[in-house]
Amino acid sequence: MIKLCSHRKKILSEWVLFAKMHSTSEAIQEVGEASERVSKVMMTCPTLGLDTALNQTGVRVSPDLVENVLKRFENAGMSAFRFFEWSEKQRGYSHSIRAYHLMIESLAKIRQYQIVWDLVNAMRKKGMLNVETFCIMMRKYARANKVDEAVYTFNVMDKYDVVPNLAAFNGLLSALCKSNNVRKAQEVFDAMKSRFVPDAKTYSILLEGWGKAPNLPRAREVFGEMVRAGCDPDVVTYGIMVDVLCKAGRVDEAVEVVKEMDESNCRPTSFIYSVLVHTYGVEHRIEDAIDTFQEMERKGIKADVVVYNALIGAFCKVNKFKNVHRVLQEMEINGVAPNSRTCNVIISSMIGQGQTDRAFRVFRRMIKLCEPDADTYTMMIKMFCEKNDVEMALRIWKFMKSKQFVPSMHTFSALVKGLCEKGDAAKACVVLEEMIEKGIRPSRITFGRLRQLLLKEGREDVLKFLHEKMNVLVKEPLYD
Repeated sequence: MIKLCSHRKKILSEWVLFAKMHSTSEAIQEVGEASERVSKVMMTCPTLGLDTALNQTGVRVSPDLVENVLKRFENAGMSAFRFFEWSEKQRGYSHSIRAYHLMIESLAKIRQYQIVWDLVNAMRKKGMLNVETFCIMMRKYARANKVDEAVYTFNVMDKYDVVPNLAAFNGLLSALCKSNNVRKAQEVFDAMKSRFVPDAKTYSILLEGWGKAPNLPRAREVFGEMVRAGCDPDVVTYGIMVDVLCKAGRVDEAVEVVKEMDESNCRPTSFIYSVLVHTYGVEHRIEDAIDTFQEMERKGIKADVVVYNALIGAFCKVNKFKNVHRVLQEMEINGVAPNSRTCNVIISSMIGQGQTDRAFRVFRRMIKLCEPDADTYTMMIKMFCEKNDVEMALRIWKFMKSKQFVPSMHTFSALVKGLCEKGDAAKACVVLEEMIEKGIRPSRITFGRLRQLLLKEGREDVLKFLHEKMNVLVKEPLYD
């Protein structure tokens, strides 16, 4: 009897597990289908009728759906914001912290800082602010080279009832270093290090910053200070030091650091080997690249897509495309799927060597294996425009739109340039207007190129219209 009850319980628990898995699978599929419907509307509907069109989709708004759509439209800040505002009005729904963060990133990318601070204040009222919110804003300000605003954001955290901790301090230093402001980061570190206890991550951030500068003596100073402070280098720190040395053209010294890691029982990662392989490739030392890859495998470190991409890049540098094909076969055998970076490395190399037909064949095969990214589409559009085949560039553009992929600023710019060089002002205006509609501000060069063409054709009226649309994106208050 006990055994029978136990057996029934087991069957019941298995059915419950199956039902949960089935229900989760259905939910994911439902969100995916709803996202496709919403994305299609957002890609095709004019701004004024967007709310009505979204209402007519009949989708059930959920956190997963909103986050999915916002991620997809991360390069189209104002379109994403209109959807964000619409979704907030839907019954039974309220924004998640992740939705706010995605929206802040998207708007900061196009420098809509006033709206960003409005969102921060909305999060504050709901008690949703956290350290990551401010780290995102510091990153975006720093990337726009607004260094003072990045530091200001850190300094006002207290005002918003968020205590600035070591993670926030590291976030500020990282934001400054990644935007090539390592001197300011060092100044901030020296002024504030008494308020926090720097950890391995803190020193690693500065180390990487000075490596990017590049300033190898200062990088060595930071490494020395870290050791003196009793902070043992970890695998990340060693990885950064290897990268710094390689970028300084001291790959043989970087190899010695890897040996030091082995002696310290700190196992090197595939990333560290990818840096060595990539550097050997740049220096056309293909045999050393192969030997390093094989050494990694002998040590039992499994090759991932990053190190395979480095090896493919090394072979591309010396025009050994047969070897590239063998590496791709090995990846397939080992169950390592290529990513957009894999294909971009090959396509870029082929374009650089004038093998544009082969590059296009790789692109056509690529779209069956993985999703192209903004770099892929930009390269292909630019390639066809430079071949004076704007029609093919437009076909790539149309294919990209059919995949509901939102172009980046560089993708838009490549097509506008190609159309202007062909003298097709009408189509160039349509693309530029779409760019502005998506909340992406054209660069001065891109807008200037079209401006010259319009003036040449005596279309000052169109130029005035585009200027008015541009002015909407120019307003960018710096503080709350």
